[in-house]
Amino acid sequence: MYLLGIDVGTSSIKVSVVDTASGNILASAQYPDSESEILAPKYGWAEQSPDMWWEHVQKAIMRCNQQQKYDPQQIAAIGIAYQMHGLVIVDKDQQNLRNSIIWCDSRAVEIGNKAFDALGEEFSLSRLLNSPGNFTASKMAWVKQNEPEVYSKADKLMLPGDFIAMKLTGDITTSISALSEGIFWDFKENKLSSELMDYYGFDDSVIPQIRPVFSAHGYITKSVADSLGLKPGIPVSYKAGDQPNNALSLNVTEPGEVAATAGTSGVIYGVTDHLLSDPQSRVNTFAHVNHAIEQQRLGVLLCINGTGSMNRWIKNVFGAAVDYNSMNRAAASIAVGSDGLRVLPFGNGAERMLNNKMVGVHLHHIDLNLHTQAHIFRAVQEGIAFSFRYGLDILRENGMQPSIIRAGKSNLFLSELFTQSFVNITGVPVELHNNDGSYGAAIGAGIGAGIFKSASEAFTNKKPIQLVEPNGENLEEHYQNWKQLLMQQLNTII
Repeated sequence: MYLLGIDVGTSSIKVSVVDTASGNILASAQYPDSESEILAPKYGWAEQSPDMWWEHVQKAIMRCNQQQKYDPQQIAAIGIAYQMHGLVIVDKDQQNLRNSIIWCDSRAVEIGNKAFDALGEEFSLSRLLNSPGNFTASKMAWVKQNEPEVYSKADKLMLPGDFIAMKLTGDITTSISALSEGIFWDFKENKLSSELMDYYGFDDSVIPQIRPVFSAHGYITKSVADSLGLKPGIPVSYKAGDQPNNALSLNVTEPGEVAATAGTSGVIYGVTDHLLSDPQSRVNTFAHVNHAIEQQRLGVLLCINGTGSMNRWIKNVFGAAVDYNSMNRAAASIAVGSDGLRVLPFGNGAERMLNNKMVGVHLHHIDLNLHTQAHIFRAVQEGIAFSFRYGLDILRENGMQPSIIRAGKSNLFLSELFTQSFVNITGVPVELHNNDGSYGAAIGAGIGAGIFKSASEAFTNKKPIQLVEPNGENLEEHYQNWKQLLMQQLNTII
């Protein structure tokens, strides 16, 4: 018996098939081979086509099947992880009405700020746990204000994973976790926020049916099953945003446990059992995958928009003929501190941890007689590590004191230099695991379908592959210099 996990990423779609008996991945595939396009019609905007996601999901599943390492007819359940905060709108015939306004799009910042002022700081932080900010509800309000012809046809709004589940099953559902990441959920009343819905003028009918994260969100239709070589009636038994799902994939489900990732964006995600909000909404609290009204489990999320995307940009611009392994080796040849070169890696939209300011990427202290390509590679990885330290200090202000952080050995955590810099500047050891989003989605599907009784049971055979601890290298002086440059830049933005 097997589980199929689908990860709807910004860069690509990845799928994995997991054996329920061993917990091992039997086959994985992604589509496309190159990174998916992000459309930017205007400065600060970011969109992708939901229909493109669906096309890529189908192709990734077929690639997996073609490896002939399992019988597709023995797949028992499907789980979906997805890029968070994106807005998808469909009409009554389940036809997509516009490109998705994705997570790093900044157009709704002011709309969310006005909502925060109108609803009130106390209400927003105590009941929504966040400012409406640049999240899904505010993006829908932007459509309502600027594209009334689209809004008038809207039957349901949803997140990216909801759209893929709809294409698989014909059903549209959501969850408390999903509604909380869109800032629709009132944690004090434990219901859809009528105050927010009224303020934005949304009808409750645009919200899909609410179901638990671990439950049947629909069953694969015969036509879809036939086209993908699957068995009709397979349940989609799990849907979660990529960061809660990453935490699940690392068995981070209980208070005090902390996960991190450094893919397109960088995230530290800690679990707590009490309602928590940052006064400035620099970090955000959402319902975790195992949240229940009778047993609260909240995920506190720090996001840096451009970590892997920053590393990719540097590769493309400064090292077009160089691969990531070569970049890592070159960076490691440079001394700690990059001989004074500093990089602020904030060029992927408004940064929530920087009060939704558009800071941009900045390279400081370039010496044309000293600094080389390798210096730039190192300074980028150090700048990203410094960004994590800056964000972790905000989490610490909010009561989170991690003693260890779990991360998948992928993306930037494949770089020994980055991982050691992260550990040294945060002072927190990192436990590395073999995992990814599609694996977490498959495990979630097993829990949702009742194949596993709990996350603990699902991860019985999973062990960390490496523990990275501080090695005595002192980055504090370099970090304080970097932070001073960041403060100077922030003070120039109105």
